[in-house]
Amino acid sequence: MNFDLKNIILIAEIAVSAMLVGAILLQHRGSGLSSVFGGSGNVYRTKRGLERGLFYFTIVLITLFVAIGIVNLAISS
Repeated sequence: MNFDLKNIILIAEIAVSAMLVGAILLQHRGSGLSSVFGGSGNVYRTKRGLERGLFYFTIVLITLFVAIGIVNLAISS
């Protein structure tokens, strides 16, 4: 099979986007709609353990996704 740089970048972008969707869906959001209607949504807590790791992993994936997108744009031009 003939893999040129553009195909590799497209495959990497698809893989990173799939991992990013999974990482976002795995994150727990405690507020829900109750805070919209005046519920007790003002509870502050810190991220610990796996939750913090997933948060930082999501930030890394977002940065990687944007970087791959910029490289893809530069190659396409």
